[in-house]
Amino acid sequence: MNILDKITKDKRIEVNLRKQLIPIKQLEQSVLFERETMSLAEKLRHSNTGIIAEHKRRSPSKQVINHNLNVFDVARGYEDAGVCGMSVLTDGKYFGGSLDDLITARSSCNLPLLRKEFIIDEYQILEAKAYGADVILLIAAILTTNEIKQFSELAKQLHLDVLLEVHNEEELHKSIMPSLDMLGVNNRNLKTFEVSLETSQQLSELIPNDFVKVSESGISSIEAIKRLQPYGYKGFLIGESFMKTDDPGKSAIQFIKDLQR
Repeated sequence: MNILDKITKDKRIEVNLRKQLIPIKQLEQSVLFERETMSLAEKLRHSNTGIIAEHKRRSPSKQVINHNLNVFDVARGYEDAGVCGMSVLTDGKYFGGSLDDLITARSSCNLPLLRKEFIIDEYQILEAKAYGADVILLIAAILTTNEIKQFSELAKQLHLDVLLEVHNEEELHKSIMPSLDMLGVNNRNLKTFEVSLETSQQLSELIPNDFVKVSESGISSIEAIKRLQPYGYKGFLIGESFMKTDDPGKSAIQFIKDLQR
């Protein structure tokens, strides 16, 4: 069983518990359920940097990244840095995140927010909307083509952008459909945790131009971005390299400055 299977198994148990605690009706009555969402895909299309900055305390591959930062300050710092959007990890067991992190980020910044989560149930999409997200992540490796269709169409009804993540050609082929906005290529091999930008390079030509291309994992340098831009990538998800510092916002400011040079 690889790490993704393990996380997914635990996630099913967790979501079933949460459904019993908070009924859908209650989610739909949330104040944020009515707010107008922002499109991350549109922002990336018109940006020359394309940075999506992440809030992440820990991960299965890196263990602890940073437990000392306050989400409110991180979100504000990222907004001041001029990033295109912010990714907020809401998984507790493996990443140390929570839905409270999402709502805190929402209250402190006006960026498009991505709920970074292992979505296996429509309930989590309604949660994303109720807690202030603008974008959801769907991971092709853990979903069937039917689920991708069902989940992405629900997201569109709720005016949420959809970022679909793939790791290889097979996942890409089963996933391409009009209800997606962005296609993300994860450069990390989930079985070995090895990271290679070649994955993004190889898959780029198979992604139709209707979708905004996003590269994820292993993007920690200006060189990595410059290497991928010619392949049509408009979005770059950066988590660990900002979060490893004492002031992620300040690190993001410097990074974007260097990138624009």
